[in-house]
Amino acid sequence: MKFGKIFKKQMVPEWVEAYMDYNGLKRILKQIRSYKHSKLTRVASRVSQQAEALHRSFSGLSFHHRNSEGGDIEDQVIKIDTVQQDDDSRKLYKTKFLKKSEEGSEFEESFFKKLDENLNEVNRFYREKVEEVLEEAALLDKQMDALIALRVKVQKPDASNLNLEKHPSDKVVVDVDDGSDDSTMRTPGNADVVHGIDRTSIPEEEASHIVTDIVPVSGTDGDEEEGGDKQDLHEILERVKMNDALESPISTLKGFFGDSKDDEPISKKGLKKAEEQLRLVFSEFYQKLRRLKEYSFMNLLAFSKIMKKYEKIASRNASRNYMKIVDNSLIGSSDEVNRLLERVEVTFVKHFSSGNRREGMKCLRPKVKRERHRVTFFSGFFSGCSIALIVAVVFKIESRKLMEKDYGTAYMANIIPLYSLFGYIILHMLMYSANIYFWRLYRVNYTFIFGFKQGTELGYREVFMVSTGLAVLAFICFLLNLQFDMDWKMKAHNTLPEVIPLGLVTIVLFILFCPFNIIYRSSRVFFLRSLLHCVCAPLYEVTLPDFFLADQLTSQVQAIRSLELFICYYGLGEYMQRQEKCHSHGVYNVFYFVVGVIPYWLRFLQCIRRLCEEKDSVHGYNALKYMLTIIAVIIRTAFELRKGRNWMIMALVSSGVAICMNTFWDIVIDWGLLRRHSKNPYLRDKLLVPHKSVYFGAMVVNVILRVAWMQLVLEFNLKSLHKVAVSTIISCLEIVRRGIWSFFRLENEHLNNVGKYRAFKSVPHPFHYYDDDETDDKDD
Repeated sequence: MKFGKIFKKQMVPEWVEAYMDYNGLKRILKQIRSYKHSKLTRVASRVSQQAEALHRSFSGLSFHHRNSEGGDIEDQVIKIDTVQQDDDSRKLYKTKFLKKSEEGSEFEESFFKKLDENLNEVNRFYREKVEEVLEEAALLDKQMDALIALRVKVQKPDASNLNLEKHPSDKVVVDVDDGSDDSTMRTPGNADVVHGIDRTSIPEEEASHIVTDIVPVSGTDGDEEEGGDKQDLHEILERVKMNDALESPISTLKGFFGDSKDDEPISKKGLKKAEEQLRLVFSEFYQKLRRLKEYSFMNLLAFSKIMKKYEKIASRNASRNYMKIVDNSLIGSSDEVNRLLERVEVTFVKHFSSGNRREGMKCLRPKVKRERHRVTFFSGFFSGCSIALIVAVVFKIESRKLMEKDYGTAYMANIIPLYSLFGYIILHMLMYSANIYFWRLYRVNYTFIFGFKQGTELGYREVFMVSTGLAVLAFICFLLNLQFDMDWKMKAHNTLPEVIPLGLVTIVLFILFCPFNIIYRSSRVFFLRSLLHCVCAPLYEVTLPDFFLADQLTSQVQAIRSLELFICYYGLGEYMQRQEKCHSHGVYNVFYFVVGVIPYWLRFLQCIRRLCEEKDSVHGYNALKYMLTIIAVIIRTAFELRKGRNWMIMALVSSGVAICMNTFWDIVIDWGLLRRHSKNPYLRDKLLVPHKSVYFGAMVVNVILRVAWMQLVLEFNLKSLHKVAVSTIISCLEIVRRGIWSFFRLENEHLNNVGKYRAFKSVPHPFHYYDDDETDDKDD
């Protein structure tokens, strides 16, 4: 694999714009090579006309006039100046190309100009990120002081005059200067060594494997340092309080009614909660440091590779001179990240894994997800079985001419709504599998956006396997249902075939709620937790996975109504008569209204909570959009049950207003498209999909599928399709539309993260210092 592909693969997706523009520099080198080639062709044609030149060519002397001077001409090619900025101590590098008199030198001059711009930009970004992690490290030091003090207080509540020794991480002195010759944090001055690794000996094929192994392992122990500063334990606890985040329904209700307590009593429960929270903070901080170190290493390697390419193409020896400047710059000489990595490892192993380094590093190091061949095998196997079962079902219905008989239509009208529930779920999972595939293809960091635990997220193969496996199970049950009914004569009211759909629902629910570590337990727990947050809105803090799932539920109204049908069909004994007469029950009709409104109502409550917390008017307009949709659903459902011209007109008007509002919000707000003054007219400045027609096509399809929702109101006279079939098809189209919406919604979210270089989630700290409040007041 070429280094350019390795470099792109190893990039942090949200930091793409901060990396060295390797491909841009390669394009300039191609221009240089093309010019050199054309120049040599012209020279060769002139030389071939002279007998003397022909003689020299046979003696091996042609086209080697540059080497006739002999010696190292490196200093004669480029001169690099360091410019000190007036506003701060930051350094900028500017390369002067000394061969301007030569023909075609403008290409090489533009190459070094772009190279300097990349070096300065990489150093600027790296400096900002190092300053951020140093500030965060200082906060973590204070958090650890509070945790250790709290541990001592819980374990020895009656102890007095206890002093807390500062842990060794507090004694590390760091410097964020641009790196000078006498810096104590520099790596060795060898230009071919990057963080202790010989850069020249690294093949391109092995570069991707080295990145994961460059994290230093500290051999120091925190107990070796003595005589450090000491703090009084009681003094620390007096300045600290536990952060009372509104994370649970009870804490939210207490905060709403003003019953929350600022000072949480010291207890083992509070200590355990603080330890778990700090464990997450350290883990996330460690991943940030690793990513920052990989960023430094890959950029240094890219500078080395591009300079070697320049030497090869331009036949000039400028690499060593330029790489000395790169290694003496901040990104090549700074060692703060290495030191912080060592500090985090020592602190985490000592305080969170009882000194067991193996267990501690297992928690800190990300688990690499392995692709399993059996997943691919079973995906193909289940897909083939599903297709075969579909053919068998169609053949069974056609061979018995079921739809041509009087009781056949009524039978299918009863059985299709029961099995359509699984069809909706399978289709939604297939759309999600396709989304994951395209998110990975266009490097959308969906695992970070959703907050999946690294190493446990499902890939498109796993989701496809689960969906096809469920399809096989559903088609087998449907085929058995048909077989039993046809063999036992449908007129004989045998209830055994009617219980098969209920058994299938029971199996699916058992797998979903199974507590054992089988069938992707971590993903099931994540889904159930997000579902609980949606159901309990607005009592939980709204995160992206929560409102993203709530949006998906708004496209599964028919599936939720199918669950209600199951309760009526089996709970009220309708299956005994093989007739679906649930609408004759008043209670069912009431819940038919409620079930259709619930997903939009939950999303409305989430918007209200975000409006109260973030004070952003956008959430208020979003809540208004869902309220209009709720009104449209209620009127449309009333028309469906009661009919009448007046209800139809009201349903058309309300649905039209809701569709216009939702379509505008989908395209403009959720997807960020239709920007008139963007670089891409009527799209947006940044696009991940290279073909612009895809975006225009998606907008058109979204409008068409939104309008298809009106079919349930207009009730066109489609004689070839039953009303149940029409409703099922329109519901499937809505799921397809939601799948398309999901891809572009997450693409827009990813681009927002890229614009803000937001690559890591922020985990709240468990402790809060009163000193911070006083400092903020003074700053204000």
